Amino acid sequence: MDFRTDLAVERREMIKKELDGVNVKESENDECKIILIDITTEEAAEKLGKGMGRYITLEMNAFSDEAAVSDGRLNALVSSIKKLLPKNAQTVLVAGVGNLDMTSDALGPMTASKIFATRHISDEVRKYAGFSEKLRPVAAVSTGVLGQTGIESGEYIKSICAAVKPDCIITVDALAAGSVSRLGTTVQMSDTGIAPGSGIGNARMRIDEDYIGVPVIAIGIPTVVDAVSLASELSGVKAENFNNKGLEAGARLIVAPKDIDLMVKNASYLLALSINCALQPTLTAKELYSLM
Repeated sequence: MDFRTDLAVERREMIKKELDGVNVKESENDECKIILIDITTEEAAEKLGKGMGRYITLEMNAFSDEAAVSDGRLNALVSSIKKLLPKNAQTVLVAGVGNLDMTSDALGPMTASKIFATRHISDEVRKYAGFSEKLRPVAAVSTGVLGQTGIESGEYIKSICAAVKPDCIITVDALAAGSVSRLGTTVQMSDTGIAPGSGIGNARMRIDEDYIGVPVIAIGIPTVVDAVSLASELSGVKAENFNNKGLEAGARLIVAPKDIDLMVKNASYLLALSINCALQPTLTAKELYSLM
């Protein structure tokens, strides 16, 4: 059985062998391990079940345990976002994807609500507000979900782009993991876009450069794991050895940790601050935190 996961690093771990067309580099600081995976061929992309492109995975202490914004985690996140930002990108649209009424799916909207939106700030207003340096034009939206709005997140974002005309889009969404240890401890970034809901078997329209027309950076944190993966990991029994009734029942269950509220709250603050710092390098983290 192929476990449900949105994480490229887990897909690579499942293969359990080196693949041509997959390049991996690892580094770390005192608070964060960084894994860069480049998928360079269509064959490798098909085997991994992930699109061609760059995937940056950051592993750190659980967000529910670390409320404070630390330099190690923040610097690693900001640096990773900057690596994926297209050169000379000016206007950026940050889109929070997900359902604010469902805690495990609220990461995107909660992060978007803390983005420092500047597209509407003229030079005159900027100077009056005390900002000496020019600000990058940034807009932020939350898409809601199809069941609430009747509009695909991709359709929503594409229509907004027609008016805003961004040079780049940053999407933020909750992800699914194949391992309990990844929940609330892992951040994945990629330049391949996203298919909302794919990790829980409910894939929607892809949000990527092919559809939208501009580069799309996807940022996400795993908040749920499916019950079959959970049972297999905790019991040490391979999923294919479960009986059909157990597999069928487990496939319908998606599990979130009991501290999901705290996890998503802390994660949204750190992600929003990291995005703000990456997009507004003339302002300090302290200044941006005060504006969130």
